[in-house]
Amino acid sequence: MAKKIAVTGPESTGKTALAQQMAKMFNATWVPEYAREYLININRPYTAEDLDIIAENQIKTLEKAQNKETNLIIADTELLVIKIWYEHAFKKCPQWILEALEKQKFDLYLLCYVDIPWSYDPLREHPHLRSYFYGQYKKELKTRGWPFAVVAGNGSERINNAADLIKKAL
Repeated sequence: MAKKIAVTGPESTGKTALAQQMAKMFNATWVPEYAREYLININRPYTAEDLDIIAENQIKTLEKAQNKETNLIIADTELLVIKIWYEHAFKKCPQWILEALEKQKFDLYLLCYVDIPWSYDPLREHPHLRSYFYGQYKKELKTRGWPFAVVAGNGSERINNAADLIKKAL
């Protein structure tokens, strides 16, 4: 069975670039963030129903990766992101997502720290709340007892830090 690494954390902390670079470096299967693909195409503010669709498809995308013959899967986001996003935007998270979150298992969560500059993107919403959200992710990971490590640093330092953490997890 393949080892699974999740790259998680607040928006604009380099999750996608880091996940792609780590997948390439480790010859791993990369699981993209479904939300980006979905939100770019709706041309309206998202709703709670949209977050349900995003969660369903993020699960399916991960399941497809798990069915491939691979030794390592690196996911650019996972259901903890959906939970925190849902609770912030709509003050609650559906039970089915909470149950699916409990079932998701990763060998390591790489929690991206907020030490890189905010980068504008029309899909990003909260440049002033990155530290708050970072605290939410860290609290959730600790409370759940899930294995995680913080990835910090700029440029190649961040990449090298993440690579070292993955090597230790393998």
